[in-house]
Amino acid sequence: MTAGTEPYRHHHKDGSLWIVGQTSAGKAEGYWEWFRKDGTKLRSGHFAAGVQVGDWTTYDKAGKAYKVTTIRKPNPASVTTSSTLPR
Repeated sequence: MTAGTEPYRHHHKDGSLWIVGQTSAGKAEGYWEWFRKDGTKLRSGHFAAGVQVGDWTTYDKAGKAYKVTTIRKPNPASVTTSSTLPR
């Protein structure tokens, strides 16, 4: 974790870990991971100031990477300033 960031964790209704990441100024920042209810990784990637950036990896049910999506630089007009993180 870098200076000025806060840890972020969110759980499925059954209590299992769903999302792990960090925020800065209330926006997603740095490396994030999403998990299925059984604990296997579902998706991972990076945010910069609340916007997905770079390569995002999707994992199959066995936890093996099966797809990598490269997020292109977004159009600034399409980026919202409101947080969409689950609470």
